[in-house]
Amino acid sequence: MENADVFLGLHDFLERMRQPSASDFVKSIKSFIVSFSNNAPDPERDSASVQEFFAKMEGAFRAHPLWSGCSEEELESAGEGLEKYVMTKLYSRVYASLADDVKIDEQLSDKMALIQQFIRPENLDIKPNFQNESSWLLAQKELLKINMYKAPRDKLVCLLGCCKVISNLLLNASIASNENPPGADEFLPVLIYVIIKANPPQLHSNLLYIQRYRGQSRLTGEAAYFFTNILSAESFISNIDANALSMEETEFEKNMESARALLSGLSTDVESSSNKSNLDERVARNSELVETSSQASNSGTEPAVRPNSPESKPSTEGPHVKYQSTVTEVSTLSDLENKGAAMLLNDHTRKQAFRDYPYLFAQVGDLTFNDVEELLNQYQHLVFKYVSLSKGLSLRSSSPSSSNSEMHSHLNPESFKEPEDVRDVTSNDESAGETHTMIDGPDGTSPFGEENVGSGLMQDKVVLPQHEVNDTTSLS
Repeated sequence: MENADVFLGLHDFLERMRQPSASDFVKSIKSFIVSFSNNAPDPERDSASVQEFFAKMEGAFRAHPLWSGCSEEELESAGEGLEKYVMTKLYSRVYASLADDVKIDEQLSDKMALIQQFIRPENLDIKPNFQNESSWLLAQKELLKINMYKAPRDKLVCLLGCCKVISNLLLNASIASNENPPGADEFLPVLIYVIIKANPPQLHSNLLYIQRYRGQSRLTGEAAYFFTNILSAESFISNIDANALSMEETEFEKNMESARALLSGLSTDVESSSNKSNLDERVARNSELVETSSQASNSGTEPAVRPNSPESKPSTEGPHVKYQSTVTEVSTLSDLENKGAAMLLNDHTRKQAFRDYPYLFAQVGDLTFNDVEELLNQYQHLVFKYVSLSKGLSLRSSSPSSSNSEMHSHLNPESFKEPEDVRDVTSNDESAGETHTMIDGPDGTSPFGEENVGSGLMQDKVVLPQHEVNDTTSLS
């Protein structure tokens, strides 16, 4: 997991796949993806099929002249490249493919949302000298990156990044207090606390995905140790109760009820705030219209009527009906935008947005070079649609700077400031460029005759959802 040459190895793998002698490999990979995609989801069968294919192909690599004289590291990188390509293409087919898994994701996330409102480090018996909530934010940040990536290895790297931050912080704390190096008894409670506070969407599905499709020969050593701890943390959180948090049953239930009321109230407050803002705007607008209508009536002239507005009905309907039509209006783009923003701030909708649009809550440091082109395409398409809608509704579209500022203030999640005492432990052996760059050539194409895996904007969507990938049945 910590091979600094993995990034170069992936590109080396692709270059080898472009060689004429690799044509049989290319055909085998295409054939596997197509045949796999045509079968109905069956996680156990799918996992066995993928693992068997990886083992067979990696064995063939070793015996092929293309890898003659290569080191073990280069052969390992070839296997990583194969895994990344195949699983990125099959992602929408195998990730969270069962309704039961999706349901568990939602239940687990809802439970963490409640517990995080009242849980404290003391509830998990975390010693005071090991408590460092401000520094743990960095571990949460690493964990929350997991849904930005599709390859099992990349997702696993996010989990390991979280664990390494916690491990290093605990080690530093033990050294500072002259205690023995921390073990699993100190590490696991902190990991549980960090996961609850982060509440990463679709945690259950992500862990199953890694278990099923990460090469078994690579899920060993430190990676296996940390991953096992995360599985234990998930199980603990799923079954958490008063005893697990060193609480009285009545106190636990009271805290849970208070958390439900709080979250429900926050959702109601957001909707009420948005509705109040819209109501105030409508009242001001309607007062202006009524005043204009009154002035026009007194002067014996008809008031000016806005195009496409309900005020243009014939005056034969009577004064009462005319007044009603005057204060009735068509929802503007601004009204719809405010309504949508209020819905997006709702916890459930926000989690769905995180799943569908991974860049929505991303920070600059989370992006890779290959994201630039896709983001630019999405931005241009989005702006064109927004301006077109604004023009169609005869509205003045806001400037990009003001829109960006407003979007940031509404949608940007809690930003994580890296504490001074932990910046040195977050180098993350897997840098963004080394770990999360898509496996494509310099010209943006793969040796399999396709554009960048997962890139390209669909014509009918403003933003490409994370789970969308190019059609695996058209590998020409």
